[in-house]
Amino acid sequence: MLTVSEEVREALDARRPVVALESTIIAHGLPRPRNLLVARELEAAVRQEGGVPATIAVLDGRPHVGLDKEQLERIANEDGIRKLGHRDLPLAVAAGASGATTVSATALLAARAGLRVFATGGLGGVHREWTATQDESADLGLLARTRITVVCAGVKSILDVPATLQRLETLGVAVAGYGTDRFPGFYLSDSGHPVDWTLRTPEEVAAVMRAQDTVGGPESALVVAHPVPEEEQLDPALHARVLADALHACEEEGVTGQAVTPFLLDHLVRHTDGASLSANLAAVRGNVRLAARVAVAWTGA
Repeated sequence: MLTVSEEVREALDARRPVVALESTIIAHGLPRPRNLLVARELEAAVRQEGGVPATIAVLDGRPHVGLDKEQLERIANEDGIRKLGHRDLPLAVAAGASGATTVSATALLAARAGLRVFATGGLGGVHREWTATQDESADLGLLARTRITVVCAGVKSILDVPATLQRLETLGVAVAGYGTDRFPGFYLSDSGHPVDWTLRTPEEVAAVMRAQDTVGGPESALVVAHPVPEEEQLDPALHARVLADALHACEEEGVTGQAVTPFLLDHLVRHTDGASLSANLAAVRGNVRLAARVAVAWTGA
């Protein structure tokens, strides 16, 4: 049922660099028509760095690894595109549904297709008030059993960052800062928490990927935490103030479960006059370019 585009299949067969890209940011993360422009920009960035982009989505019940022009436009413009985590994939396939893939679904489908490098914005993680809600992103468990390298700007800053780092450790997911010994906080260059390992070049990342295969063990991921540049991050004081307001509003309105993350992110966008969205896009752009360089180093291209 997995459809790999001709371009991606040829690149994999020739051991050329390929980078997986999620589609949720296109369908659910940005307003139209900016979403399609950003989708094209991110694919172009991979090509500029010498790689082949593989945007992943489910269309009419068929998972696709690599989208053509018309398919990308469908994800950006079609109403009713669902948001799919990895648990939703069998349901979407059986129902013939169309959906954009989150981190967990993208990582799973990318790994199934033989891709090793994936670029995204920020991971999901352990939610605040976990002791009361037991709310944890499916991203973490999936990464614990999927051999893929994820270049990201840490985890979303609306989450419980130290608890997420502890959970990643417990699950055996390797985490390294790229050019930093601090764990980034999505909109912020520094979440306030350290990382144990620092990698400084794409070649060093590729060396860890090879060592994963040599050492063996569980098929877990490598998280490469790449901070948004300080000059492009959201002002930390503004972030702290608006996030506190957003958390209060979430509690007041009784928002729970899967609705919490989009509620908080939307609040941040609206109450920072779009500055949080700009920081998000800056992080994604940087992650995509770095992921392409890592893919080049991995394949020796």
